[in-house]
Amino acid sequence: MDTVAILRTLVAFDTTSHRSNLDLVHWMAAHLDGHGAKVRLIHSDDGAKANLFATVGPDAAGGVVLSGHTDVVPVADQVWGSDPFALVERDGRLTGRGTADMKGFIAACLAAVPHWRQLDLRRPIHLAFSYDEEIGCLGVPRLIADLQAHARSPALAIIGEPTEMRIGLAHRGFYGHRTTFRGRSAHSSDPASGVSAIEPATRLVAALARFGRALSTRGDRTTVNVGCIRGGSAINIVPGCCEVLWEFRPTDEASAAAVKAEVDRLLAVLSPGVDIEMAQIAGVPALAAQADGAAVAMARTCGARWPPGELAFGTEAGFFAQAGIPSLVCGPGSIAQAHQPDEWIAASELGAADRFLAGIGAWAAAAAVPG
Repeated sequence: MDTVAILRTLVAFDTTSHRSNLDLVHWMAAHLDGHGAKVRLIHSDDGAKANLFATVGPDAAGGVVLSGHTDVVPVADQVWGSDPFALVERDGRLTGRGTADMKGFIAACLAAVPHWRQLDLRRPIHLAFSYDEEIGCLGVPRLIADLQAHARSPALAIIGEPTEMRIGLAHRGFYGHRTTFRGRSAHSSDPASGVSAIEPATRLVAALARFGRALSTRGDRTTVNVGCIRGGSAINIVPGCCEVLWEFRPTDEASAAAVKAEVDRLLAVLSPGVDIEMAQIAGVPALAAQADGAAVAMARTCGARWPPGELAFGTEAGFFAQAGIPSLVCGPGSIAQAHQPDEWIAASELGAADRFLAGIGAWAAAAAVPG
């Protein structure tokens, strides 16, 4: 099967994050097994989802990890011109949910396996496909832990998010939080008999906004955003509970620590008599790869586009980098099409990915295995 045929099959699986991805994973596992790859599935705690880790080539150190996520964002409340889960080819575009983000890259990887199998690979090529990236990168930590337990150390990881095949060296992190305030409900005719949960919540919201503006004023690219606030039940009831959903995007770990310290300080001086619960609901580390590193040199040799850039969106690359695996982002398609109605990828982008992956096969066949 070629890349487009495989993409057609992948798109037909509705792997929206609230659904299981097992049908898709089992199809990919059968495809890879049929072409002689060594395949492992790493399930979620409830068994409803799974990561897939597969290896083509020898059991050796110094290989490359090609990583992508299997889940897609919802199509609810979007107006599509065709069935989101049926690939449509028109005027050089392939339309369907996940074509750009990021089943196009996964399809190209799967299509490359038979070619790689014909080569005398001296280093392995690993495929690492995760679940629940779109709702907080929930699957990839478990995938990486399994990689470290069962595979010899790879030389680099390439995360195939849509960059139009240009090398992405850096992106900010993403940390999402839920802060819940619990006061005491009362009849609004006597507000003093209760403790409002909304009042301290609004003070936190205002303080976060001021902090975000201060960061911007001094040139810090770390951003802060309050995305949702929920509290109260009626106009004549003192609200006993209020929840604030907010996030920040730091440039590095030092910036992340600074934001967390400031929020701890803010919460410590908010209204007495209110219980405050803080929970991190998403955490994606920042990425900062070296432009002159071996991973970048290899990607350029295989045909990745130059010059490199910093990405506006987060990826799973930071997790691989945290695990000590030099990482970069490079994949087909444009992020401008991701998450949109009538999401599409250019056929030419898939062709560029095919050539890039053929180059990776040549690299793995030519590279000497470290002693």
